[in-house]
Amino acid sequence: MTSVALAAPRPARRRVLPGFRLTLGCTLVYLVLIVLLPLGALALKAASLTPAQFLAIVTSPRALASYEVTLGMALAATLFNGVVGLLLAWVLVRYRFPGRRLLDAIVDLPFALPTAVAGIALTALFAKNGWFGAPLAAIGIPVAYTPLGIAVAMAFTSLPFVVRSVQPVLEDLDAGVEEAARTLGAGDWSTLRHVVWPAILPAFLAGCSLAFARSLGEFGAVIFIAGNRPMQTEIAALLVFIRLEEYDYAAAAALALTILAAAFILLLATNILQARFLRHVDRR
Repeated sequence: MTSVALAAPRPARRRVLPGFRLTLGCTLVYLVLIVLLPLGALALKAASLTPAQFLAIVTSPRALASYEVTLGMALAATLFNGVVGLLLAWVLVRYRFPGRRLLDAIVDLPFALPTAVAGIALTALFAKNGWFGAPLAAIGIPVAYTPLGIAVAMAFTSLPFVVRSVQPVLEDLDAGVEEAARTLGAGDWSTLRHVVWPAILPAFLAGCSLAFARSLGEFGAVIFIAGNRPMQTEIAALLVFIRLEEYDYAAAAALALTILAAAFILLLATNILQARFLRHVDRR
């Protein structure tokens, strides 16, 4: 008599989260209500304009001047944050010193502080009679009510994006890889260039792109320190607000859609660069 051994069914693997359909459904509902619905309303309002009207609004001299100020100062703030944020993340991860935890908490202060409060504080500090503004004005570098003040406000509000993007990657980086590089004769600069930098580059690019996108849309911290002079220190977000106050909702939507498209293209390009870089690293 032969007996056939039947394989016992495997127990279903328990998951922390509910099933795929439920989680996907909740995600899609959230995405539609919070993201796609407002963006759709924005696009629908802008669609009430004819192509000629839309082009005339987004390419008017005042709009072009606001783009130039916004893009230029956002780029300057991002370059500054790229250097300072990288150094700050390196110090917080690689060194232990009194007050490190306090400094680590201060990095998140721009996230918790209302942007209008940040703008008022920065204006007070960098005005011609402020703590920082007075010595800078004495050497001929005015900050408040100039494009430089806009860059300062943008840098203040977007710095945490770079630090918080790079910091966890540095913490997870295996110190043994650096030691192996030094054992093989690599100096500090060669180790940084060929070992550390390739590992943190995707996170660094992501942090810089988020900081740049945040700077493009910054409003509260900028309007107090910018001076808001048309064609000189007027940012694109302020121009959108002015059009809303004038009840010109279609023009405001057109301008906002242009800024949104610029930020989206930047994030998309950064994601593509990250994906290509990661594929290149995997092939190596």
